[in-house]
Amino acid sequence: MTNDELAAGDRASTLPEGVTLRPATTEDWAAIADVVNAARRADGADEVTTGEQFAADHPNVILERDGVIAQASGVMVGYGIGRVVERDRVLVGELSGAVHPAHRRRGIGSALLQRTRDDVAGRLAADPRPMPHELRGGALDSETGLIAMLHAEGFVPIRFFYEMRRPITGRLPTHPLPAGIELRPVVEADHRAIFDANEEAFRDHWGHRPATEQDFHDLFAGPDMTPGLWCVAWDGGQVAGVVVNTIRAAENEALGIRRGWLDRVSVRRPWRRRGVAKALCCESFRVLREQGMDEAWLGVDGSNPTGAVHLYEGLGFHVAKGFRAFGRPVDEPARSGWRSAGDRETIGG
Repeated sequence: MTNDELAAGDRASTLPEGVTLRPATTEDWAAIADVVNAARRADGADEVTTGEQFAADHPNVILERDGVIAQASGVMVGYGIGRVVERDRVLVGELSGAVHPAHRRRGIGSALLQRTRDDVAGRLAADPRPMPHELRGGALDSETGLIAMLHAEGFVPIRFFYEMRRPITGRLPTHPLPAGIELRPVVEADHRAIFDANEEAFRDHWGHRPATEQDFHDLFAGPDMTPGLWCVAWDGGQVAGVVVNTIRAAENEALGIRRGWLDRVSVRRPWRRRGVAKALCCESFRVLREQGMDEAWLGVDGSNPTGAVHLYEGLGFHVAKGFRAFGRPVDEPARSGWRSAGDRETIGG
């Protein structure tokens, strides 16, 4: 979308006086992170990001194509991102964004959502791949304003997720790996095998996006990625399961906490229901505590049919936050009973 097209749209929008929209650029990541951090504080979410980390958390986003910035007097007050991505053989227009708390309830969030919605709708219409099309967004349970806006725009909840936490300062649980399976340190020669195993395992999870070569690069080169902290189970020459452990140093420093993440917990089908995930999680607690962390967090699909939430509760985790994925058709609000085309039973890890 060109500057002229954005300007023409501004004249027809409900933006408040003095607020304009412009295309985003790669120089905007840091300012976007500032808006995100302010919004999270206002919504009671104890999360802090940096421009580098936020860019890493949005793989395959090209800001010049996917991003729109709301500004007042030359200062960013909000942003929207709309990207087209294939998930579970569905072409999805994914919408996200935030408005600085000092500028909320002025129509800026709705204008950004509508702009990114219309943009991805056009791109979906032009995409030749023969798949169902739909729009999706998401919000933490504490983001009540965003949830209300999504409902107003015709979105309905389609999936529920949780962030779970457990202290790792006291006695830690132990669980042995099955016979013949062992832990090995991560070395560069094994990076591709680990990546491929993780990708294979997550194909069974709801919302799976086919991995790209950029994803391979990002997995090992992200700002907080430390493969030496990962726990990888091997059965001979094959990877059976992986836990990608990370420590978000900048976030911990900003919040004054010592939190480690089990960012990805995956087990390939032939090794499931044998205690591999439980053993890898127990080892991850030890690894994170050795790095000075005093709590462990992870995210989980609350609708996972294998009972992942129950597994983690058995390891001492409890739910700290809820997150909802929302969806709707591209051309109209979701009607009563509407279900996402990607709403299928999955086989979790």
